[in-house]
Amino acid sequence: MKHLNIDIETYSDVDITSSGAYKYVEDPAFEVLMFAYSIDFGEVQIIDLAQGEVLPDEIIKAMADDEVIKHAYNASFEYNALLAAGYDVGTRCGWRCSMFHAMYLGYPGGLAKTGNAIGLPQDKKKDSAGKALINYFSKPCKPTKVNGGRLRNLPHHDLDKWEMFKDYCKQDVVAEMEIYKRLSIFPVPDIEQRLWELSDSMNALGVKVDVDLVDGALAIDDESSDRLIKRAKEATGLDNPNSTKQVLEWLQERVDGVENTNKETVASLLSRDDISSEVREFLKIRQELAKASISKYKAMDVCKGRGDRVRGLLQVYGANRTGRWAGRLVQVQNLPRNYLDNLETIRDVIKTKNLDLLQLVCGNASDTLSQLIRTAFIPTEGNKFVVADYSAIEARVVAWLAGEEWVNKVFATHGKIYEATASQMFGVPFELIKKGNPEYELRQRGKVATLALGYQGGVGALVAMGADKMGLSEDEMTEIVDKWRGANPNIVKLWHGLNRACIKALQTGKDQEIRGLRIRYECEAIYGQSFLTIQLPSGRKLFYPKPYIKDNQFDKPAIHFFSQKNTKWYPESTYGGKLTENCVQAIARDCLADLLIKLDSRFKNHPVVMHIHDEVVLDAGQDLTLDEVCEIMAEPVGWAPGLVLKGAGFESEFYMKD
Repeated sequence: MKHLNIDIETYSDVDITSSGAYKYVEDPAFEVLMFAYSIDFGEVQIIDLAQGEVLPDEIIKAMADDEVIKHAYNASFEYNALLAAGYDVGTRCGWRCSMFHAMYLGYPGGLAKTGNAIGLPQDKKKDSAGKALINYFSKPCKPTKVNGGRLRNLPHHDLDKWEMFKDYCKQDVVAEMEIYKRLSIFPVPDIEQRLWELSDSMNALGVKVDVDLVDGALAIDDESSDRLIKRAKEATGLDNPNSTKQVLEWLQERVDGVENTNKETVASLLSRDDISSEVREFLKIRQELAKASISKYKAMDVCKGRGDRVRGLLQVYGANRTGRWAGRLVQVQNLPRNYLDNLETIRDVIKTKNLDLLQLVCGNASDTLSQLIRTAFIPTEGNKFVVADYSAIEARVVAWLAGEEWVNKVFATHGKIYEATASQMFGVPFELIKKGNPEYELRQRGKVATLALGYQGGVGALVAMGADKMGLSEDEMTEIVDKWRGANPNIVKLWHGLNRACIKALQTGKDQEIRGLRIRYECEAIYGQSFLTIQLPSGRKLFYPKPYIKDNQFDKPAIHFFSQKNTKWYPESTYGGKLTENCVQAIARDCLADLLIKLDSRFKNHPVVMHIHDEVVLDAGQDLTLDEVCEIMAEPVGWAPGLVLKGAGFESEFYMKD
């Protein structure tokens, strides 16, 4: 036996969607109900574990043998679930995930979604009847008179449904094998398999949460919300000041032209001089209620499992245009920033669950709770967090990729890219752009240009970055765009050159190359799959499925490809700046991937427990220093000669934004 394809169905009292798979399998009621498998892509068999059948010895031995490759769709679940059930599943290097493989090729995640996108015939697709069966057998049920007050449905409660459930499980193996046949023509590189293993190991370890802080935040928010709602009732006389319908009617009676109650409308009304004091007071209350950002505290509370750790925070290859990780459950990629200085003191105040004391110390309780969310993540007892991120990595990578030498020199020397950019844009000596000089105001323009304009953005990109709120007029923003592009001609050249190369590859079928990027039109005749691929300097490829050329909204030939958007698989167009952004972010991701592998091999006792964008968080012993981590981050990248990287960070007893 060389290959073993597996799918299991399970039961747990825990809701997997809100709590995550790792807590799901920790539940005392968790069990594996059935085990479907295929040996070497042969006929699918099913073992009915819930009704007393046992796995054959050859299957038990194969699972433990890393030389036998185990395939599953979302293999992380099968691996960790079977491990929790007491089986020897070997190491992760013996497992292959078809979902990860699909996402690597630009297909959507989810067995049914992948099957549809890849074009599986109907008899090979995932059985659409499965959801109802899972709801019946895999989740607790509500006790009723009809079901005798039971809390769970067992096989004997509906044997016909149970047989359908077994067929459904077998069909999942059929679908996974058919998907694998198609995916295997375009294999996953070994280093990406290593990253899948590393990511699942990190997710299984998890991050510890400060339970006292989470409990305190939830208690304070409850009291704060109760008080605000009471004030809102007194101010308006409404029975339910959370009711959009009631609030809108109340406002429309007092203010002309109100069409909705969203936060933009509330802010706009508060800026007016013609509203009454009662309306103003209520709108401020509503604004404060809306600020209460405690959903992440709730997520931590729901997801925390063994050892008060939250597991499964990151989805490997979750962003399949670039290969970056995506946040799950608590969504650590999207945590509010903290600006308060005395975080330690405020954390202690929150733990008292005393709203009045928190308001005395900080003023606005809702905003304070929001800012303290990051600090709910803490290291293992006796350890510390070592947090380090790559400084301005996208600006470094785009300049390196495009050959913008003056930018590369800035990063190789003083690193003051905002000042240097302003100097290049406005022809002002670099030395004059410093605090105390009138020229220093140009630094802000250099900063917003650097952050907003690297990917062919114009005035709209500056506005999205908040340039209009800095007091810049449209003419001034147009000038910034023109001057930045004039100062960075090689980056501009990269946008247009990459777009032309991709179009030419699709038109001619011939390989194209630009600035170390190799562009190909790749297709196979057996199943009709096709991709536009861009091979990065690391060797990894970006995949754009089912590509073709069609005029865009500007009546110019543009690359189109299929992508998953809002649950639909449909074509979208792209352009040189967006392709450049994909490549730059993908290269930055590969730098992070290299770093994760280095840290794992050199600091086994100081694991990375999460990483956010270009930042790593190590749950480190007291003997590891920030300097040691930053030294590794600054090491030359073998596949990127001349790319200068730099790490910076801090050590802390809790996570935060430095």
